[in-house]
Amino acid sequence: MHQPTSRREFVIKIASVSAALASAAGLSACGADSLQPEFLYGVASGDPLADKVILWTHAKVSGLDTSLTLRYQVATDAAFTQIISQGDVEAKLETGFTAKVDATGLTAGTSYFYRFVYGNTVSPVGRTRTLPTTASSLKLAVLSCSNYPAGFFNVYSEVAASDADFALHLGDYIYEYAATGYASSTAATLGRVSAPSNELVTLADYRTRHAQYKSDPDSKNLQALKPMIAIWDDHETANDAYKDGAENHTPATEGAWTARKAAALQAYHEWMPIRTGADKAKIYRSFNFGSLVSLHMLDTRLIGRDKQIEIAELAGLAGATARNLALAEYTSATRQMLGTDQLTWLTAQMAASTATWQVLGQQVLMARMEFPSSVLAALNTSDTSAAAQAAGQQAIQAYLTAKATPAANRTNDQNNLLNTSLNPKLGYNLDAWDGYLVARETLLLTARQLQKRLVVLAGDTHNAWHSDLTLMGLTNPALAGTKVGEEFATSSVSSPGLEDYLVTLQPAQIKAIFEGVVDDLNWMDASKRGYLKMTFTPTQAKGEWIFVSTITSRTYTSSVGYTATMAA
Repeated sequence: MHQPTSRREFVIKIASVSAALASAAGLSACGADSLQPEFLYGVASGDPLADKVILWTHAKVSGLDTSLTLRYQVATDAAFTQIISQGDVEAKLETGFTAKVDATGLTAGTSYFYRFVYGNTVSPVGRTRTLPTTASSLKLAVLSCSNYPAGFFNVYSEVAASDADFALHLGDYIYEYAATGYASSTAATLGRVSAPSNELVTLADYRTRHAQYKSDPDSKNLQALKPMIAIWDDHETANDAYKDGAENHTPATEGAWTARKAAALQAYHEWMPIRTGADKAKIYRSFNFGSLVSLHMLDTRLIGRDKQIEIAELAGLAGATARNLALAEYTSATRQMLGTDQLTWLTAQMAASTATWQVLGQQVLMARMEFPSSVLAALNTSDTSAAAQAAGQQAIQAYLTAKATPAANRTNDQNNLLNTSLNPKLGYNLDAWDGYLVARETLLLTARQLQKRLVVLAGDTHNAWHSDLTLMGLTNPALAGTKVGEEFATSSVSSPGLEDYLVTLQPAQIKAIFEGVVDDLNWMDASKRGYLKMTFTPTQAKGEWIFVSTITSRTYTSSVGYTATMAA
């Protein structure tokens, strides 16, 4: 049973010790006696390399818009008697009083303490670590979809207490909706009403929302104790975003998409411990853990993605003309998910790497989540009546029955259901890689041709999945069904999943349908919140899906729901 965590007390106690030491040492700054900054959002570290790591904090004097020059310190001991790296960094109005610095001169594979100091005021103390140059084991905590109004961040508390070396956040770190929007039905009861109350559009809006998420005690504790490697998904800007717009963006009332995206990206770089380059839109990057793992963090959202195709159009629910247009786009050889520049970069990174494992940290499901057209046509998302849902379940049952019947005993109707020429399979979630067939096939073929052991990490769906990654045989039918790698996809920190939409079905029924219909799916969970712990060794990649019992109380239990391994 987990109570409001004692691990937060650890950070607080270290902060108290370091504050006393700073005072005793007489640390000072010009005018420091009259300016007492507050470190309301704690500290964080991220984007670790072998010799440096990004350190982050927010510092502001209450009621003043005064810029502050902070001193950062990195030490090998909690008392900061052995300071390894230190320097100055500004928390200023132009960056919303956030401060971020690359602490250099560090030793590979080493744990450190870090803090920020202004006069006699000392921030909480954090723990971080650098990447190893040699590694026999690596543990990553994989996170996604942390929705503040939906519930408490108990999953963050679990990761903070875990033996994971690093935390990976695959996006939807914040949500852009108004306070009365998505997943907010219990927000008032839980004391987690979103701020600001409006949907996020301006820089001030995004800053306020990031600050609220950073104010959560479990968020502060996680980021103080685990260096984070993060990428964005869509909700850091707007729902179902792509390179030129988003489903949840209306130019007529919300202005130009380019302006909104720029504001969202600026706030993200201000509030996240990510290494920021000249182009804030370019966040794909690699991290090498000796010869064990090369981790390539991708942007499948904003840098190169073409607009999503509507499933209703592709399934023929909007008429033949709309279907033909959607099908042409769906199968287009030029349709992009990563964009040509990012794909070229990724190909070069994988080709140059000699690591045992090539790991893609990215947002959306890559595995083929295909349903037969007979099922998709019956599951009209615009019709949720009892009759429509019954028809959908009947179509599913008919397909599963045909699939389970020996070929010699099938009826003509059952054979037709299993004939992919008559009843073609389509991905139901076209916001994922299933909506970008050629782009996915190209990436998987590249990994196969390079003879790489490929592991793909994903989030986005709010449910947990383990799948094989197979080729469709688009350019070479003889390769259809060839396995290239495996996908390990995490559940959400707090966002509701399929169980919140398919309310007429029990989670066990949802699980049975997906595992029965989807050929490449090995396992899924349809109801629990949690994270994925990946352990890499030279001989295997192991995924453990760890779930919490509740997100509506800070008292909870945790358990391992499923374990899967992939041999090297």
